[in-house]
Amino acid sequence: QEHELSFVPEPEQGKAVAAARVHVVIYAATIVAAIVLGSWLPLILIGGPRAYGCWHMLMTGLLQHGGLADNVTDHRLNSRTVLMNPVSRFIYWNMNYHVEHHMFPMVPFHALPQLHALIKHDLPAANPSIWDGYAEMIPAFLRQLRNEDYYVRRELPPTAKPYREDLREI
Repeated sequence: QEHELSFVPEPEQGKAVAAARVHVVIYAATIVAAIVLGSWLPLILIGGPRAYGCWHMLMTGLLQHGGLADNVTDHRLNSRTVLMNPVSRFIYWNMNYHVEHHMFPMVPFHALPQLHALIKHDLPAANPSIWDGYAEMIPAFLRQLRNEDYYVRRELPPTAKPYREDLREI
């Protein structure tokens, strides 16, 4: 446990402990409120989103860059756009348009689908579903266990401005 102290810089350790205590007080007050009110509602509203929403964040978040090239300046090669169902797109705030988000970070989340339509001629093909994204990513992860230099090479369409390999060295 001594080594765990190195995870948080010493000047910040007091803030981390205080934040942890605030979280414990909030969760304890939520449990007390649920008991006093005789209702599940406080638990559903305070702790529930973390319990029933984290799996979705993990599922969609892994797709962003998993198995793709790193240390490249061209976001088309290190990010993935995945076409998702409307519910997942809403929960994920359209971050499934991840290449577009990295190329134009100031575009608001609600405009990312329109941006995709405007620039898709310059992007690698989007994965048509979450399942397809995982079908591409999981084999890459397994190969990376044996060869850390392996990555999925995204193919740019013929209409795309070419990627310059000399930029990879920067």
